[in-house]
Amino acid sequence: MICIEFKSLNDNFNSEKEYHHFVLPKLLFSLRPSAWCKIKLDISYTVRYIWGMVRSEKTRQIIIEKTASIFNKKGYTGTYLSDLVRATGLTKGSIYGNFKDKNEVAVEAFRFNYKFQTEQVMALIQREQRADRKLLAFLDHYKTRYSEIFKNGGCAILNTAVDADDGNDALKKEVTEKINNWIARISAILKDGIKNSEIRHVDTKAFACKMVAMVEGSVLLSKTLNQPEILLSNIEFLEKEITALRK
Repeated sequence: MICIEFKSLNDNFNSEKEYHHFVLPKLLFSLRPSAWCKIKLDISYTVRYIWGMVRSEKTRQIIIEKTASIFNKKGYTGTYLSDLVRATGLTKGSIYGNFKDKNEVAVEAFRFNYKFQTEQVMALIQREQRADRKLLAFLDHYKTRYSEIFKNGGCAILNTAVDADDGNDALKKEVTEKINNWIARISAILKDGIKNSEIRHVDTKAFACKMVAMVEGSVLLSKTLNQPEILLSNIEFLEKEITALRK
């Protein structure tokens, strides 16, 4: 057991409650996971914390899941700590006891949104055998689920890319990596199709970039202008191009 005594509250904090929200979780964050910390304060009582209650994977996951759609809808700069508190029902101290800052929450929320969307798309792609059918399955996700995507704030990749362009290096790194992942996936499908004589030769990276750009751009226009037909029309155009590749 570790015993730490404080003679007075930090002058930077205006109240005992605020002190507990920020100082204690930060202190415990630096301790060993198995350590108990008994902290004696000059305020008539003793506060006892267990590491697992302050920082736990379960609590982190709850925070991520509850705030993911908020970050996707309002963006990083438009999302405030008060939004996170309201969405999770947790205190500021509980949130910052599990994440070092809002930026870390934003990055994890983006990863959650991306994983959720990717798993849905990959489930459709993996059902198909031929390359052209895999590419059509990718487009089918957006064609059939665009209303759900719009309701959740739009495509997480596009939203975060715009947000990260304002100088948030951590988010920019994440979104750049994910965009490149999708381009690489589509390119790989095209290469396999060419190798297996399912589709004719094409510049795989250029075609993959065109698909990603048209889908993402169409989602942006369709949602902003409330005209889903823009997305559907461009998907139809891509479907025709993919069909034309068949051997």
